[in-house]
Amino acid sequence: MTTAKPVVTDRSVQRMGPRTAVTAVFFLNGASFSSWYSRLPAIQERLDLGPGAVGLALFGAPLGLLIAQPAVGAIIARKGSRPLVAAAPFYLAAVILPALAVNTLTLFAAVTAVGAANGALDIAMNAQGLAVERTAGRRLFSSLHAAFSFGALAGAGIAAVVAGVGIGPLPHLTGAAVIGAAAALAVIPGLQPDRPHGGPAGPRLARPSRRLAIYGAIAFCVLLAEGAVFDWSGIYLASEQRADPGLVPLGLAAFSLTMGVGRLLGDPAATRFGETLVARSGAVLAAAGLGLALATSAVTIGIIGFAMMGLGLAAIFPLTLRAAARHPETAGPDLAAVSTLGYLGLLSGPPVIGVLAELTGLRAALLLVCAACVVAGALAARIGAAH
Repeated sequence: MTTAKPVVTDRSVQRMGPRTAVTAVFFLNGASFSSWYSRLPAIQERLDLGPGAVGLALFGAPLGLLIAQPAVGAIIARKGSRPLVAAAPFYLAAVILPALAVNTLTLFAAVTAVGAANGALDIAMNAQGLAVERTAGRRLFSSLHAAFSFGALAGAGIAAVVAGVGIGPLPHLTGAAVIGAAAALAVIPGLQPDRPHGGPAGPRLARPSRRLAIYGAIAFCVLLAEGAVFDWSGIYLASEQRADPGLVPLGLAAFSLTMGVGRLLGDPAATRFGETLVARSGAVLAAAGLGLALATSAVTIGIIGFAMMGLGLAAIFPLTLRAAARHPETAGPDLAAVSTLGYLGLLSGPPVIGVLAELTGLRAALLLVCAACVVAGALAARIGAAH
């Protein structure tokens, strides 16, 4: 009697622990990510920077990613994702750095550090999530991305409250860093060991192929659109639609809410209707939503447009990563290759939009995002062909 009880408990913990832990990491990363992006308008105002200067500073994010990515890919290929995900408290603490900037150069340096930290954690947690899904033997990867979106929603919602009562970016982001790091420390013990064992170590880098290039292009376009909402939705609502400070973060909040709901529905929808239809229809909906937001000066309609974008983009990136990592023997490097291209879109697209906005205006610059959604929809047939 005394021996049977602990055995059942241990099995339950083993079955539940890794999924709970990696879900929490996705949530915390989303909350951290949206916290500082939601305060970007306030940081821009404090530093008295135009959209071009902000765009140039945001180029630090892809630079940080490119610095971190080779080391991340090599560690995942040889050691598994767990050691990198276990460093989540350090990655999440980087969120405070943009609030410490005093000019364009220091903002660039801060964003470079955040880009490196966020890029490393994103790739590692995706690899961990796929390992947990393979162990579970059923689809759950999209639901992990839903946790990221709900985390982003929480971060944006809190930002709306603190901005509305006049709390500045530095105390807000300091609190977010401390709470996020402490929460990450609490969930680290539940992560799943996924270090390759038995046989030779897998390749450290993915072999270039047409298949990975297509998946990388889809990921690039989809995350470019997502990054544009994180970076520019608040500034667009504030500068183009004259939204009150308390309403400025709600575009990102609506986007994150609908993306979270869409990702919860992503796995069953793909099972019922097929990956291609889900991805293509989502890309069309995202393009239409942003078009609606750009065609009006009404704040409410703008927020609805960003909500449509979130629902449309929701399932495309998780489906793309799953397709890229379908061969277990090369899953780590393949995932890293496609993720890198995706995060380059996430981090390099928004500063490009900033530079274009300086030349053409923000409304016109955001048409680039509509075009990216159309390209992702055109390439989406390859996601379904992978299975």
